[in-house]
Amino acid sequence: MLRRFFYSFLTFVILVQTGRTQGIDTTRLSEYFDTLAANNKFMGSVALLKEGQIIYTKQVGFAELETKKEPNNNTKYRIGSVSKLFTATLIFKAIEEGKVSLNETIYNYFPSIENSEQITISNLLNHRSGIHNYTDDKDEFLSYHTNSKTKTEMVALIAQGGSDFVPNTKAAYSNSNYVLLSYILEEVFQSSFSTVLKEHITEPLHLVNTFFGTPININNNESYAYTLGREWMKMDETHSSIDLGAGGITSTPTDLVLFAHALFNHKILSEQSLETMKTIQDGFGMGLFKTLYYNKVSYGHNGEIDGFQTALRYFEDSKYAFAITANAMDYSLNLISVTIVNALFNQHFDIPDFRTYNPKPSDLNQYVGVYSSETFPVELMVIKRGKQLEIQATGDSKMNLQATAKGEFKYDLAGIQIKFIPEKGQMILKQGGKVSTLTKAN
Repeated sequence: MLRRFFYSFLTFVILVQTGRTQGIDTTRLSEYFDTLAANNKFMGSVALLKEGQIIYTKQVGFAELETKKEPNNNTKYRIGSVSKLFTATLIFKAIEEGKVSLNETIYNYFPSIENSEQITISNLLNHRSGIHNYTDDKDEFLSYHTNSKTKTEMVALIAQGGSDFVPNTKAAYSNSNYVLLSYILEEVFQSSFSTVLKEHITEPLHLVNTFFGTPININNNESYAYTLGREWMKMDETHSSIDLGAGGITSTPTDLVLFAHALFNHKILSEQSLETMKTIQDGFGMGLFKTLYYNKVSYGHNGEIDGFQTALRYFEDSKYAFAITANAMDYSLNLISVTIVNALFNQHFDIPDFRTYNPKPSDLNQYVGVYSSETFPVELMVIKRGKQLEIQATGDSKMNLQATAKGEFKYDLAGIQIKFIPEKGQMILKQGGKVSTLTKAN
C-alpha cells in the first residue's frame, strides 16, 4: 500500500505545469515500457486516445510465455473489475428502456438475499447494499473459482454471506453486487449476459475484441496471465460463471478507450444517465471511480483477476483516455498510470532504475538522521535496521529503501529516488520530476 504523504506528493507534482500542448514523447514512453519489460516488471499492452482517435499503443512481454508468443495490438486480456463499468452501463441502458428503475428493490429478483426488500438497484451500483463480498472469503473462493456454477448456486452462495451493514448507511466494495446486477440484466433482457453485452455495447460500437464468457484461447489471440514466484507461473482461470459482469469480460486497451470515449460523449447513454453514474457518494460512483491527478479529473475503474491487472481512465475536459492491460506485473499499476498521465500532459517522467547494489551494513550508518528543507513540506527520518535503510515522513509509516548504487536508493511504489551526499550532510530526493535537496540536522 502506498504511503500517504509520498502518494499525495506524487500526484501533486505530476501536473504542476498545465499549459503545454505539444504531442506526447512516444519515444520516451516506449523506452519506459521497454525498460519495465526488460527487467521483468510488466508484460501487457497500453493504448492512449485523444478526442476519439488512438494516438499511441504499445505491447511488451509475451501473451504466452512458454512459447514466447508476443502480443500485438489486438491481443485480448481479462479486464477484471473494469467489467463493472460495462455492467453499470448496461443497467442504465435498461433504465432508459424502462425495464428497471434505480429505486426498485431487488426483492422480486432475489428474495433470499438478506435485506432484499430494502436494497435497491442503486445500492448495488454504488456498493451501498451491505451484501457481503463473496470473494473476500479467500480460502473458500479459491476452492471453487475455476469451476462453473449455476445462477441458483451463485445466488445461494451470496445469500449465505449475509449482510455486513444496514443498506444505504455506508459503502463497501462488493463483487456480489455486480454478479446480482448481471442476473438482473439477463432477466429483463431475456438474454445471456454475453448477448446483452454484444447487442447493446460491443456491436453498436464495433468493439470486435471485447466479449464475455469463454475460456482463454491463445489461438484467438488471447493472453494468459502469470504471477511471479521464483519465476513466472501461469495462473488458473476463474470460470466466467463465477464473476459474470463483476469481472469476467475480455478486451483490449484500444477497445477500452474507445468504449470510454463513446460513453462519456453520450454515444451509448444519455447525458442524464452518465451524470448519475458519475455521482460520487462515499468514494463510489455507479460502475466507476473519480481519480484526481493534481488538477486533472478522470473517471474509470481498475481491475484485477487471476494475475491480470487493468486500468481505464477518461479525462472529460481534454477528451484523453488511457488503458493498461497487464498479464504479468511485478510493479505498481498506479505508478504506470501516473507515468502515462505525465506523458499525456507533456510532463516529465523518469525511466526507472532497476540496478541492484548490496551496501555494507556499516556504510549505512552515515546516512542515518533527520533531514529537512524550507522548501520541502515535511521532515524525513532515515533509520537503519540491520542491513536495511528505511525512510519515514512525519506522521507516516516507514518505507524500506532499495539500494541501486553506493549512496543511491529508491522506493518504487511511490516513484522515489534518493541520493545521499554524506560529506555535505545532504539528501537529494527525486519524485515525479521534482528534485528536492534536504539537509541533515546536526
